Amino acid sequence: MMKSAVQDKQDLGLGAVENLSTAVVLLDESLRINYLNPAAEMLLGASWRKVNGRPLAELLPESHDFLNTLLRCIDSGQTVTDRELILPMLDERRVTVDCTATALSDGRQGRGLLVEMQQLDRHLRIAREEHLLSQQQATSALLRGLAHEIRNPLGGLRGAAQLLERELDNAALKEYTQVITSEADRLEGLLNRMLGPRGKPERASINIHQVLERVRMLVQAEVPPGVHILTNYDPSIPQLEADHDQLIQALLNIARNAAQALSESGQIKFQTRIERQFTIGTTRHRLVARIDIIDDGPGIPATMIEQIFYPMVTGREEGSGLGLSIAQSLINQHGGLVECNSRPGHTEFTVRLPLEVESSNE
Repeated sequence: MMKSAVQDKQDLGLGAVENLSTAVVLLDESLRINYLNPAAEMLLGASWRKVNGRPLAELLPESHDFLNTLLRCIDSGQTVTDRELILPMLDERRVTVDCTATALSDGRQGRGLLVEMQQLDRHLRIAREEHLLSQQQATSALLRGLAHEIRNPLGGLRGAAQLLERELDNAALKEYTQVITSEADRLEGLLNRMLGPRGKPERASINIHQVLERVRMLVQAEVPPGVHILTNYDPSIPQLEADHDQLIQALLNIARNAAQALSESGQIKFQTRIERQFTIGTTRHRLVARIDIIDDGPGIPATMIEQIFYPMVTGREEGSGLGLSIAQSLINQHGGLVECNSRPGHTEFTVRLPLEVESSNE
């Protein structure tokens, strides 16, 4: 049976709402959730299927004034707009939105409410991601040029030391030429580590949780007994096409960074979630895997937070400053991005990886 024109129109309207970047929430007169579009799921950190029929207050337990405003909107039947509204979330995020609530009335289904929220800090996040990506590209180009300029004289220096060693009869003097050769090799190795992986990812279908469990086992074997690693995985995340070894290296670098910040005791948490209709840089993806590695260490100084993905930048005397730079490079090669937010007692590295090849510019 062919669909009616009304049904076609309804399907078209629902499809348009599903692809909006504006969060759309449909509530009944008791502020119970009847519908969330993907943008609202991402904003509230909850799946519609899991929260359908539950009170909005469960997702926004500290937003009493906002919830009271929504109830007054239903009673009055008027549209209410609130600018730069700050909403505390269950996962400790605080998001800033422009919100419009419109009262709905249906003689058959009773009263309800349509809530539209435009996340203001979302645009700041996109700008920050674009900056991180351009920063990584500029750094990589600079390092490639620098490595080329250093390798040429370094090769000549090493070759000259080897020729000189052949001409020397004194074994004591040969020790000096061997020092020159070994130091040249050490500098060559440092250049290679700074440049990071040069091969393209060898993609295959992998389970991100198997990768994380491998990383967890490696880190758990290295940390003191007082450091505990917790997990909070979303089992609904599908397989993704990625390089298994490169992802292990990238996530291991981040996790080791967290472990080194904790000293003898503390907690690291591995957490995964799905985000829908998410923009990385300027590219919008229908589905993105989000991986959080969180520690309760002292935090990263504000003066350093903007520089931690540069090579040779480290807050530890014994650190090389290459781990996070290499992690960013590896994740970038998969079309993803690594970000960091930190305050005393809570440092969170967030890795986002597209789950689908198809994407469109926002």
